[in-house]
Amino acid sequence: MSLMRKITAGLVSAWQRFRYSADDLIVLVDDDGRPIGTAPKRSSHNAKTKLHLAFSVFLFNHRGELLLQQRALKKKTWPGVWSNSCCGHLMPNESTGDAARRRLKYELGLSDVDLTIALPDFRYRAEKDGVVENEICPVLIGVTDAHVIPNPSEVLSIQWIDWNEFLNTLNEPESAISPWAEEEVQLLRRSDVFRNWFAKNVEPSSTSRSL
Repeated sequence: MSLMRKITAGLVSAWQRFRYSADDLIVLVDDDGRPIGTAPKRSSHNAKTKLHLAFSVFLFNHRGELLLQQRALKKKTWPGVWSNSCCGHLMPNESTGDAARRRLKYELGLSDVDLTIALPDFRYRAEKDGVVENEICPVLIGVTDAHVIPNPSEVLSIQWIDWNEFLNTLNEPESAISPWAEEEVQLLRRSDVFRNWFAKNVEPSSTSRSL
């Protein structure tokens, strides 16, 4: 291997180590959403999880179907639970949109998805099995017909479901999606931003007529 190739390989390796190291950090914020520090992601999620920055993505196809994912069983928070298309945390000095695109690629193998922030101020706190999520979590929406390639370390399974059918399942007693996704769905269905976006970006169907 030439010297230049060795240098390039070393730089790539260093960047990958840095990137994944940074991905293991969450950005802590005050009540107004101002960053006040960072902390290790895994050890920070406990019974007293501090407020931090995150995001949620809802992806649709042009048939009006929502992409759901079942979280991998090894996840510390809500393992095996069905949730919205993609969730994650912001790395230090990263925008919400950049974080969402990074995780869409990592979790679902999706690139070049045009995303719109529908709920910029969503915030929630939820607890399961002694682990708390405590996040300022803007909700983004996007549309894609691309082939999804789930990362098995993050995603156990995926499902495309008609939006109206999904809304109806939330009224069923056995419905069991993540608590943040359930809150986000209720806010989206009342959001003018979402309704207008859906009408423009998803092909007209019975779904759009009964939003």
